[in-house]
Formats: sequence, structure tokens, C-alpha cells
Amino acid sequence: MENAPMGREPVLLRVSQTHFPVETLGPGRRLGIWLQGCGLACAGCMSRHTWDPRGGTSRTVASLLGLWRAALAQGADGLTVSGGEPLDQPAGLAALLAGAAEARAEAVAPGGPASGREVDFLLYTGYEEEEVEREAARSAAVHHADVVVTGRFRVAEPTELVWRGSANQRMLPRTALGRARYRAHLARTASGSRLQVVEGEGDVRLYGVPRRGELAALERRLRRVGIRLTGPSWRP
Repeated sequence: MENAPMGREPVLLRVSQTHFPVETLGPGRRLGIWLQGCGLACAGCMSRHTWDPRGGTSRTVASLLGLWRAALAQGADGLTVSGGEPLDQPAGLAALLAGAAEARAEAVAPGGPASGREVDFLLYTGYEEEEVEREAARSAAVHHADVVVTGRFRVAEPTELVWRGSANQRMLPRTALGRARYRAHLARTASGSRLQVVEGEGDVRLYGVPRRGELAALERRLRRVGIRLTGPSWRP
């Protein structure tokens, strides 16, 4: 575990997983961090494995910021934080985004590894905008986010809008960078698959926001070639 400043405990987050590069959750190549634990438990969620707050692993914010600095050096265009429900860990999330903002400022400065590049922060939450703003800890946690996607996932309200899972969800730019970079995406619809498939050690991981029926279609295609999934995360 990393050393904390004298007399101060390291800030911890419960994390489901991380991946770089993610190319289906925001513009460009991004570091994805999925936090563990969700009390909202939306019906039809594809990531039921992220609900249990005791799951995942405990990570220091410092270790996650190390991943972020490495991603910036490798050409990252942004950071996407999802879950689980990130705002169920507001203090840790606030520390993560504040540290990520400092690292970004250093990286985009002249001579830095991301000099001349736009780098944004996209945050997903199932809470509505008013639920975020009326709770002090949640409001503080989103301070450094350039764009926030808000709203419960509603399986009965599919949408073709890019980077959103259901039609009720709102993409809210919060900064000048967010407004400039996401303006073209607010009403943009996606064509083709919205999933990125990554082979892990003994598993296959899907990153993105699938359109309605896309996961079932994937299972059918796999069965036709003799592959049957065990324990897919979107099944109860």
C-alpha cells in the first residue's frame, strides 16, 4: 500500500475493475474505472456483479491515479468512471477526480505527455441531477467532472442515443470543456455494435452500453459456434 502523508490514512475506493483503452464510453481512447457497490439495483442492469459493496477489491486512490498518469502517457483522451454506483462512495470519488484533475493539468501543460490534447472526465451515475445536487457529499464528488450521465437505467425505455442506456438518462456537460467536446454527441445516435469485447484471463469482458437485444444476440452467436457462457453478469 502506498505511503500516505504523515498522520493521514490513504483514501480507499472499492473497485470492480479498470481497463485501458476503453473506446465505447466517451470520445477517444479512455481509462475506464468501475467502482464496486450499487444500492440502486436497476432491473435489467448488465453489470449485476458490481452491485455487492463487499465485492471487487479495495484500492487506494493513489494507485488509481498511477493508472491515470500511465494512461495519459499512452495517449488517453479521457477518464470514464462508472460502476456500480460511483456516488455511493462520494468521498473517495471526490479524491479520485481531484487528483485526476491535477494530473491532467500537469500532462496537458507545454512539454507534458498530453500537451495540446483535450482530455475530459465523464462520470456515470444512476442518481438524478436533483438527487446529486441536494446531497452535499454527492455534489462535491462531481465537482471536477466535465460531463455527467444521470438517471436510473430503465430497461423498458431503450434508446439509440450514444453512451446512454435508456431514453430517460441525461448527458449533462458541466464545464466549458465538456460543453465543447460533447456538443456533437448530445443528440447523436449510434450505429452498429456499442460494445467493446476484451479477452481476459479465463473470461471475456464487454465494455460499453449495449442496445436492446444486443447481449442476447451475442449469446446466440456464441452458441452457434459451440460456446456457452457461464455466469454472464447481466443474468439474475
